[in-house]
Amino acid sequence: MNVLVVVPTYNEALTIGKAIERTRSAVPEAHLLVVDDSSPDGTGAIVDEIAELDDHVNVLHRPGGKQGLGAAYINGFRWGLERGFDILVEMDADGSHQPEELPRLLHAAEQADLVLGSRYVPGGQVVNWPWRREALSRAGNLYARLALGTTLRDATGGFRAYRAEALRTLDLDGVASQGYCFQVDMAWRVQRAGLRIIEVPITFVEREQGESKMDSTIVREAFWRILRWGASHRAAQMRAWRDGQAR
Repeated sequence: MNVLVVVPTYNEALTIGKAIERTRSAVPEAHLLVVDDSSPDGTGAIVDEIAELDDHVNVLHRPGGKQGLGAAYINGFRWGLERGFDILVEMDADGSHQPEELPRLLHAAEQADLVLGSRYVPGGQVVNWPWRREALSRAGNLYARLALGTTLRDATGGFRAYRAEALRTLDLDGVASQGYCFQVDMAWRVQRAGLRIIEVPITFVEREQGESKMDSTIVREAFWRILRWGASHRAAQMRAWRDGQAR
């Protein structure tokens, strides 16, 4: 399999070098694409220097500053699809996702269209997260399950692997979510397309350097978007039931 690991960055100068090093060691055959939103701390320049010495490392510089997680991943997916990669992986730059667990996700991708690295299935765990942050994460996943009728245990997680064929079936132009609800949006699109999703356990480790990008704006976006998606989904189910009764 031809694998591309997409890593979005904004002010990750303290972590990106180690993330690349660990990924190259864990899956030497994989390529990396760092999608940098003109980080003022010089993250993009650091990766440029690494890329000059390693042909498996690439950088996509996005001008205009921080533009959102969702847009960064969509740009990265398009870059990879245009170049014929078979598997496209999402991974954070801050060390919270363990590159050493990538082989497990890639192995599962042989049997699935989307593999979710899950913190909340048996064997998964969270390390060094404040209890309030974990409670918010668990509540967000419960909310998504109830609102959308999905059975996924960790739809908000950002360590995952897509088969290229699955991404090509989705309407990437229609993805407007930008914050962490982008993860829910994409997983739900895959599920509604009738494609196979597998969750495999991972260990999520709180970052030791740099600052989290989570804020109240991201939480509000997720709440309202998922509420609207759920309402639309339930309305469509009701219309289908009524049409069936009428016949």
